[in-house]
Amino acid sequence: MDRKQSIVGYELLFRSADSLHADIGNFANVDSFVISNVLSNFGIHEVLGKHKGFINVTGELLMSDLLEILPREKTVIEILETVELSDALLDRCRELKERGFTLALDDNCYHPDYEPLYEIVDIVKIDVLQIPPDGVKEMVATLSNRGLTLLAEKVETIEQYNFCHDLGFDLFQGYYFARPAVLNKRKVDVSGVALLKLLELICKDAEITEIEETFKHNPNLTYNLLRLVNSVVIGMKEKIRTLRHALVVLGMQQLKRWIQLALFASDKTSAAGNPLLETAATRGRMMEILVSTWEPGLQDRDYSDRAFMTGVLSLIDVLLGTSMKEILDQLNLDEEVRLALLERKGVLGSLLLLTEKLENMDFVDVSLLLNQHQCSEETLVSAQLEAIDWTNCLEEVF
Repeated sequence: MDRKQSIVGYELLFRSADSLHADIGNFANVDSFVISNVLSNFGIHEVLGKHKGFINVTGELLMSDLLEILPREKTVIEILETVELSDALLDRCRELKERGFTLALDDNCYHPDYEPLYEIVDIVKIDVLQIPPDGVKEMVATLSNRGLTLLAEKVETIEQYNFCHDLGFDLFQGYYFARPAVLNKRKVDVSGVALLKLLELICKDAEITEIEETFKHNPNLTYNLLRLVNSVVIGMKEKIRTLRHALVVLGMQQLKRWIQLALFASDKTSAAGNPLLETAATRGRMMEILVSTWEPGLQDRDYSDRAFMTGVLSLIDVLLGTSMKEILDQLNLDEEVRLALLERKGVLGSLLLLTEKLENMDFVDVSLLLNQHQCSEETLVSAQLEAIDWTNCLEEVF
């Protein structure tokens, strides 16, 4: 909160299950886990809105370029009190500042050794529960004339708030304002093997067609890619039309950084054998094959890719346990794809409806749709068999 008690930002922390306390075995991966989930599982705009996100980082992550996947205008990097000072760390902080990131010192207690950092960071967070009132006064007096934003954390009572406000603190955080809220969402599993394959392709400068094909074999990766594009590319007006379009907009460097973060956060469990993923992949491939026959005037590759994306995303609401509209509101998708998924309208909508009727063995409606679009039963059966064969090859990817 600011001095008017208006929201400035949110601190994003790892919490296990429904607990308000951290509970994780390997703390080295916690910051990567938080970043990965905010970007691709929840979506940074859905979590933060117009506000900034304060994210704790260890020394290891601070020195890594993985941080640079975060949108700098919305990110405050909190340097933990456990990070050891060094010339390399100071240089890295200056570099991040030059790149547009806001830097904060977490749980800081004044010490002359921190003087070089005070000249670089923007925000100093002071734990008013750990430091006695006289110590807090002394810190504020020492730091207040340096152009730093002072943030009082662990403010739990009206008395503590008034004390900090009168001292001249700029920002305030603590249970006095609100208890932490736990964000829960069913996680889409991302195969560690598939991620490694993607990373390998990118590192060897593979053609975008080969990278795109790996995504096509992993419907869950496709969903996370679209979420990532929306998190990283802020203010993008153009709608995402295809997988290739999303890859081009994101760029290989940003994609590589996300893959590395996802590997840190992945539990390495396999997604192979998941019936929803197999069905979604089969739908996507079948629609991709049929679209040129379904609408002869639409022969370009861009449209077949849109057909594939529609099929792959058609079961994402079941996979995540939430409504399709809620999911699509978070994705910057082409309007035709959106209408197909929500209302089964348009060319893509009728194709998706055909695959669903076929799965349900509703052959009366299948025949009506085939006649409507002048598509033969032989073409349909051939496309279905090819799609099933293609989906059966998914096991080789995992």
